[in-house]
Amino acid sequence: MAQHIAQKLRLTSALLGTVTRKELAAAFRAINPKTAFDLGRADKWLQGRAQPRQVSVYDDWARLLELEQPGAWVAESDLPAFTATIAARHGIDSAELERRAGMQFDASAHDERGVGSGLVGAYACYSRAWSPYYRGQMIKGRLSIEAGPGAHGLTATYGEALPTGHLQLVGPVTPAKRGVYLHLKDVGGDTQFFLCLFPQTQPVSALGGYMCGSAVIGPEAQPSLTRILLVRLRDAASGTGTWGGYLPVGSSIAADLASLGIALEHPEAVDRQLDEFLDAYSGDGAIQIPPSEFRAILDVFDRHWLQHAG
Repeated sequence: MAQHIAQKLRLTSALLGTVTRKELAAAFRAINPKTAFDLGRADKWLQGRAQPRQVSVYDDWARLLELEQPGAWVAESDLPAFTATIAARHGIDSAELERRAGMQFDASAHDERGVGSGLVGAYACYSRAWSPYYRGQMIKGRLSIEAGPGAHGLTATYGEALPTGHLQLVGPVTPAKRGVYLHLKDVGGDTQFFLCLFPQTQPVSALGGYMCGSAVIGPEAQPSLTRILLVRLRDAASGTGTWGGYLPVGSSIAADLASLGIALEHPEAVDRQLDEFLDAYSGDGAIQIPPSEFRAILDVFDRHWLQHAG
């Protein structure tokens, strides 16, 4: 069974000095002009969203690395063994190769707008309501990220089904080293939201951070801030007919996600964890989310995503 494909590709890229995905694909073509390693699929492989199914890709890979081991070994070996073997074969220190792999991936992420390629998809969004009329309730929104204009080629559309009508905001997505930023504007009015999220990590099962703006439903303007959790959906069409809005008091986010095709183990424990994450407020002057706190959330969704990858 193939494993650690994304990490192995990054190590390979670092070893070969290929800065971009195109260059990595070209290296495979140099070994075999008819290779099944192509740019489109390589993008998913590097994101950890899929892995090569053709045995020939691994055979080409072994030839590319000038290994004595067959392609099956490239696919099935554990990561330490793979790293040590290719490092020894090419006379480089394993730690140095791993360091280069990290740098190489960061550099290649800027190629072909690849830094945000893993963000494309549909998300269920959960945050605390800003409106004083719905104090204490959760509001559910839907966000989709698609290829579009702009420096990073990504455009987000966020929607909420409110009692006053459907709210829709659109704007650019800016993935960066220390965060993912979305500046969204109402297509039919002057409402604006700004999302500042943790940097995405593979397989991008969830995003989290803060959303700020002004309460849409209320007697007066009120600048507002809330934590927000975005859970990526496997089926972009899930729940599109009856999407979003204020959730009843005491609603289960885990149950809501299950209705969208994301059935998590131990839903009651997940609900407690998500409620704590979304309710937290810092009273020490700086409103910040401890990275470890979000990482614990991410672990839940990463494990579920990877267990159901296919």
